[in-house]
Amino acid sequence: MHSSTVFLIEFGAIILALGLLGRFAGRLRFSPIPLYLLAGLAFGRGGLLPLGASEEFIAVGAEIGVILLLLMLGLEYTASDLVTNLKAHYPAGVVDCVLNALPGAALALLLGWGPVAAVVLAGVTWISSSGVIAKILGDLGRIGNRETPVVLSILVLEDLSMAVYLPILTALVAGIGLAAGGVTLAIALGAASLVLVLAVRYGRHISRFVSSDDPEKLLLVVLGLTLLIAGLAQQVQVSAAVGAFLVGIALSGEVAEGAYSLLAPLRDLFAAVFFVFFGLNTDPASIPPVLLPALGLAVVTALTKIATGYWAAGRAGVGPRARWRAGGTLVARGEFSIVIAGLAVTDGIEPSLGPLATAYVLILVLLGPLTARYTEPAASRLSRRLRRPVPANGKAGTSGREPHEPLDDQDSVGRA
Repeated sequence: MHSSTVFLIEFGAIILALGLLGRFAGRLRFSPIPLYLLAGLAFGRGGLLPLGASEEFIAVGAEIGVILLLLMLGLEYTASDLVTNLKAHYPAGVVDCVLNALPGAALALLLGWGPVAAVVLAGVTWISSSGVIAKILGDLGRIGNRETPVVLSILVLEDLSMAVYLPILTALVAGIGLAAGGVTLAIALGAASLVLVLAVRYGRHISRFVSSDDPEKLLLVVLGLTLLIAGLAQQVQVSAAVGAFLVGIALSGEVAEGAYSLLAPLRDLFAAVFFVFFGLNTDPASIPPVLLPALGLAVVTALTKIATGYWAAGRAGVGPRARWRAGGTLVARGEFSIVIAGLAVTDGIEPSLGPLATAYVLILVLLGPLTARYTEPAASRLSRRLRRPVPANGKAGTSGREPHEPLDDQDSVGRA
């Protein structure tokens, strides 16, 4: 009884604090994600007020939060949207991997950590946080922007790449043979392909099965189906986030609209819990020794992510302002980076890798909402200053916009 009482007090205090932080961030018109993370640091190991009874429940809630974030993002797009975007943007996935994995691998080799640690840190710096970026897109009202399909395609390609990367990494850190690693990889690829085929070819049948005029039944069926598919995907080493996203795209029409409105409050609650949980698992004392290399790596890979988004959005034919927004939105790292680093830490690959990865992710998950919001305005302002014509008297002109500069790149392209 005492344990359950402590749990209610702790969890209630956390939810209340999150609500107050969210209101504070709303007044400042700022994403609440950094505040949620700092709250997690305050309540976590080595923080001001460590938790006990509610930590296990928060861990489960955090996983549900990531699943709901990706489900809701999937509900914004149809299966045909996904196939079209993947076919159109797969070169961006290659560029994304090259530009963002190499800095992590290079740093690990420079520090003398060896090739296995280099593969680990390459994954940490390569994969953007689908959960954080999904929340950012919602907070900034950019779900329907022209650049969002490009961002979404890169995230999906990254998540699907985990079906290949994680089995290989698991084999490397465990030191198992090529045969066993190949079997694990084949199972993961087969499972991911099966889920994708079902979502694309049988989406209408799934929507018909899920459909209900009763909101309660619709909520239970959609939530249960999502958690089931996510769990099965994770069981065969495919990302639970990929499973949840594919469930979202498989649903269409009135079912998607009804599920979205019903699940939105649950998403907001559990997404906040996810960011708190991330902070809970970070010991503030482990950050200072690795802060300098983590900061340098964060700056380099923030720039490479911005370059990736800018190039990919430009290839898709969107305007300059949308290209900068796409790049800034991709900067945040999060859940996958921590999972990747955790595999290496568990097997004792390199003691300093865990704290470095934690500091790196914390920096970029705090920086991500800022780059998403301010990269485009800063780039536009700088571009106008550089292009502003200088009259004969030597003073800069006062014209605010170039003759051929687009007025806006925010055409809506989401689910009809």
